[in-house]
Parts: sequence; C-alpha cells; structure tokens
Amino acid sequence: MIASLLLLSATVTLDSHLPPLLPWQGQSLELMQSEGPLTTDFELSDGLNSPDYKQTMAFVERLVAANPTQFQVQTIATSNAGRAIKMLIASEDGDFSAAQISHSAKPTIFIQAGIHAGEIDGKDATFMLLRDIATGKRRDILSKVNILFIPILNVDGHERRSQYNRINQRGPVEMGFRTNANNLNLNRDYTKLDTPGVRGVMKVINQYAPDLYVDVHVTDGADYQYDVTYGYNPVFSSESPSVSHALDQYFKPVIDEKLAQQGHIPGPLVFVMDKREFKKGLAGWVATPRYSNGWGDLRSLPSILVENHSLKLYKQRVLGTYVFLDGAITALSENHKQLTEAVAKEQAFLPSQLIVKRGYAKDPDTLEFKGIKYSRSESALSGQVEVKYLGEKQHYSALPIYWQKDVQKTVTVPKAFYIPPAYPEIVKKLKLHGIKVQPVTETAAITSLKVAAVTKHEFDKTPFEGRFRVTAEFDYQPLNEKVVTGWSKVITAQPLGELATHLLHPEAPDSFFAWGEFNSIFQRTEYMENYALAPYARQMLKDKPALALEFDKKIREDAKFAKDAQARLNWLYQKTPFYDQAYLKYPVLMAFNTKLNDKK
Repeated sequence: MIASLLLLSATVTLDSHLPPLLPWQGQSLELMQSEGPLTTDFELSDGLNSPDYKQTMAFVERLVAANPTQFQVQTIATSNAGRAIKMLIASEDGDFSAAQISHSAKPTIFIQAGIHAGEIDGKDATFMLLRDIATGKRRDILSKVNILFIPILNVDGHERRSQYNRINQRGPVEMGFRTNANNLNLNRDYTKLDTPGVRGVMKVINQYAPDLYVDVHVTDGADYQYDVTYGYNPVFSSESPSVSHALDQYFKPVIDEKLAQQGHIPGPLVFVMDKREFKKGLAGWVATPRYSNGWGDLRSLPSILVENHSLKLYKQRVLGTYVFLDGAITALSENHKQLTEAVAKEQAFLPSQLIVKRGYAKDPDTLEFKGIKYSRSESALSGQVEVKYLGEKQHYSALPIYWQKDVQKTVTVPKAFYIPPAYPEIVKKLKLHGIKVQPVTETAAITSLKVAAVTKHEFDKTPFEGRFRVTAEFDYQPLNEKVVTGWSKVITAQPLGELATHLLHPEAPDSFFAWGEFNSIFQRTEYMENYALAPYARQMLKDKPALALEFDKKIREDAKFAKDAQARLNWLYQKTPFYDQAYLKYPVLMAFNTKLNDKK
C-alpha cells in the first residue's frame, strides 16, 4: 500500500506539466486483480508501473510453470548487449513447434510489445491476458487461436529505464528508452535488418507463419478523446488492398465494439499536420517498408499498428490494449477464412508497376473526429504561438485529413534481379526476409540484362539510423551478354516479389541501395596520369573521328568544360578501355519482361 502511494505521488508530480485529463471509469477496470495467483507487477502497482527486464522474464517463467502444457518460452534472438529476447508460445494442445503452429487448423496471432521500450503497454496487457488463460478465467482464448508473444523486443532500451524518458507520456512511472543500446530504432529496421531483435522477428514470421501481426505502441503528438487508436495502410494506398479491406470489413467492427463496451474510445491511426494548430487537419500516414506495419502490408501479412494515446493514464491504456487484443482474437477466430482468402489473392498478384514513394494529397478528405479544446497564445519561451490543451471535449464534424495519396515515384518491376557473389550479406538478408533466392548454375551468357548507371547522386548530410543514406538518378543501360554463373537470382514472380522489388530496385526509398549497402560504388580506386593519357587520347581521337567530333562539339558548346583542363581529361579518360567500368554502376543487374501485367 505504501509503495503504491509513493508511486502515485511520483506520477502526479511527473504529470503536472501535461494537459488535464478527461475523467475515465471504464468497465475494463474489472479485468484487474489485486491479489491471487499470477497477479502482475502492473496490477500490484495499481496500474502505475511496469516491471524491469529481470522481473519481466521472471513473470514469463511463472506463467510457463503455472501452465506448462499450454505455454512454452523460447529465445528468438540475443541483443547486442547480451540480453535474451524471448517469445512465449501459447497453444491449447501444446503444439509449440514452428511446424505445428504453421500448419495448425487454428489461426495464430503474433503480439509484439516493446519495440519502442518506453511504449510498453502491450507487455502488461498481454501478461494479464495470459494470466487469465493460465488460471482458467479465459479458457476460451486458446480454443480460438494460437498466440505468439514477445513481451519486450527492444530489451536493451527497456533497461535504460527512467522517469524522464518521454516528456509527453503519462506513465508508467519508470519506462524504457525508444532506441536500443546502439541508438538504433528497431521500427526503422524492417528492410535493412541491422538489429538482432528485428532479425529475430523475421525468423518467427517465416517459421511460424502467423495470420495476424499486432505491434503495440504509444502515440506522440496531439491531444484528443480516443484512448486506443490503431490502423493499417488504407485500401487506396495499400500494397495489399484486399487484406486492408478484410481488416476494415471483418476486424474493425468487432474490435471497436469490444472497446466501446468496456468504456474505451477507439480511434483512427492518424497524426497532425501542424502540432500548433490542430484545425489545419490530420495527416493520413501510409507506412513504408522500414516500419513493421508497412513491411507487413508489402508482404501481405495482415498487420495492425496499435498507438495508444500517450496522454491517457497508463492503467487506462493497458486495459484498453487487453480489450483490443481480446477483440482482435475474436475477429481472427471468426473471420480467419476471409482473411486467408484476401492474403492468397494478394500473394498471387504480380504487378508490372510498383509505387515506391507517396506524398500527402494537396486536397483533403474530411472525417468526424473526437478532439480536445485548445487555446493558442504567444510563448515568451519559444517566441512563437504555442498550443495549450484544455481537457474539454471538442467534436469536429468535418476535420480535414490529408492522406498520402499522391504518387511520387513508380518503378517497373523487373522479371528478375541478379546479385553478384561479392554480396553474400545481401543474399543472407533477402533469405531472412523470406524471399526465395536461387543460385545461378547455367554457364551460358544471359542476354537482355540491364545495368543501372548512376547519373546523379546525393548523400544525406547526417547519418540516419547509423547509416549515410543516398538518393540517385539512373540511366538503365542494356548489356548484350553476361555470364552470371555463381550469382544469385531473385525472380519477382513469387509471393514476396513486391518486397524483393522494394529491397533490390535502387530507386525504392527503402532499398538496400538507399540504405547505403552499395556505397563502395561511389569510390574511384584507379587513376590516370596526364602524361600517359594525352598521347593515348590523341591516337584514340585519330582512330575514332566520330568521337573527335563529339569532343570538339562539347568544347565549343560548353564554355565551362572548355576552360577546365581536368574535366576535359576526365571526359577523354572515360572513353578509354582503361576507365573503371564498375564505377557508379549498381552491381545488381535486372532482367525485364516484354509483356507486363496491369497495375494494381
């Protein structure tokens, strides 16, 4: 009791700078227990705190000990700091192996908590749900689904615990940090796979083949009435529109009804265009492949991103997550067939064109929205107008929302990509993604390949996620013949062909190229001496009159070039057979179809 009072006092002190709360007394409060077997650390703190890594892993072991015939724990990865990343498997019949789960007649839900370790609601909510299964209160759950549950994905960030990690979040009293021990954000790692945790997630998904992937987060940003917001890429901007439609039609109504019945307010997954003027409208974000739900959308894995509202009480958010998961499990059990059909439809579709970059629409749609009243005033601290939320309900009947509908870049999907033997790590990552890669054993030359030659490029000025990203423009040049024996081939006519294109097409913003995996092509490693080049070039121009005319024309028409001795010599050097033919050439070759399918 004394400990809870101390926690409550700390919470009040830490929350004093945040906007006032709307009163809440939901029916879901009855889900909590204050004593008895397997009472969680969250409940023992009266919903104020969350256990540390050691306490969390101890509770996982207690769950398994209480129900060993239906619960099993496995280590899916080890963090860079040496902590085990564990997953609890729950199965009614004790079918714990990947082969059993992936071939089960029951659907499987994969629940992921703590990818951002300060946003840990999913851990404590799922612990309560599993406790209720173990104690017999919710025996119905495992009659409906199998469960895969990672309580903490970012285990190293989880242990960077502090009362001061998230200034705009109400609880828990102590929370983890957003990034891992290497300061990398795991929810930006779903294409490049730099972190052990996300690589572990890849293995789980490929081996266990879950039917629904739920990633639990907490929002940043504005104040509003909703306490549980969630979403997935909308039908009109999804790479798996049939899956998004199924989630809209069969899942959202069930989840929303469950939440409302338990005293929660479910809302859409949206962000704010201008954090200092809410009325300017909402940003309808579409996740790209670097994010869990964008990656899931691209590989036709039904994926829901939960974003609980950071300004609501921790107790309210955790209980809302429990109810959300209960609703998602019910919807999955009742509508598994429809979801499976949607997935199969998307995996069978082979597009000829793929949208790889979108922008916000200039003209908004509108939606009803349950907001919070606010005022705006000049701040003596910032010197600009700032917003103050007032803790009173504000209903918007037609709030603008700008969806990412504008298509900014589309690429043609190659028939196949060919990866040279010098890049085994690329092949390894592709296989981790679940993409089929074939070794090339044929010794005959392949015709009709193209190489992407960089014509213009720019590196980011600062590192992002530990890498210097690069953007480039390309000239796609034909190769008449190329022997690729020993190379690796990735055909795009496979269920994960769209994902393969996003990873291997150099113009895709989340490609391996854009993340800097091929930055060595920008290095010049052989050079020429003027005394050797001048006589060689003189003879070359004499032997090739057309080239001599081209050189003379460039001197006449380009004054800057004419006055730049080094530019003239470089131009001549590039025309010689001595010039490095691999310089500024993307090493992955592409083969294209002559006949292309219609775009989605």
